[in-house]
Amino acid sequence: MAREKEVVTKTMKRVKSKDTSIELKLRKALWEKGYRYRKNYAALPGKPDIVLTKYKIAIFCDSEFFHGKDWEKLKLQLQRGNHAEYWIKKIERNRQRDREHEKKLLFLGFHVLRFWGKDILRDVDECVKVIEELIFDLNTNSVNIDYDGNACDIH
Repeated sequence: MAREKEVVTKTMKRVKSKDTSIELKLRKALWEKGYRYRKNYAALPGKPDIVLTKYKIAIFCDSEFFHGKDWEKLKLQLQRGNHAEYWIKKIERNRQRDREHEKKLLFLGFHVLRFWGKDILRDVDECVKVIEELIFDLNTNSVNIDYDGNACDIH
């Protein structure tokens, strides 16, 4: 069932790029713990959703669809749907851009954390714990972060 272009345009314009519910939830949890941050920090590559400048930590709160969680599985689903070529190309470019921004941030000396939206909504305290563990490691000079990590399904 094809939708009219105007309906699709109106729907896509409502997709937010900042102050999403997942960002707000994580920011609120960090604020309550006493962490101060910059939000959507345009001075850094990729405009991280949350930046703890004191610790040089850039945090991205990624939606599963637009950032391609379980990409091979999602890609198969998209191939069976409408406008498959458009969505596959768009999400692959998003994933590529995410990797490019992450490399630039690492080069600038930042530590990059990425959380899936559903993980933030399901257990924000676990996500905060991951951030606090990184801060602890930074403060004790024992940083040994696995960027393919698994806590809070960091990707």
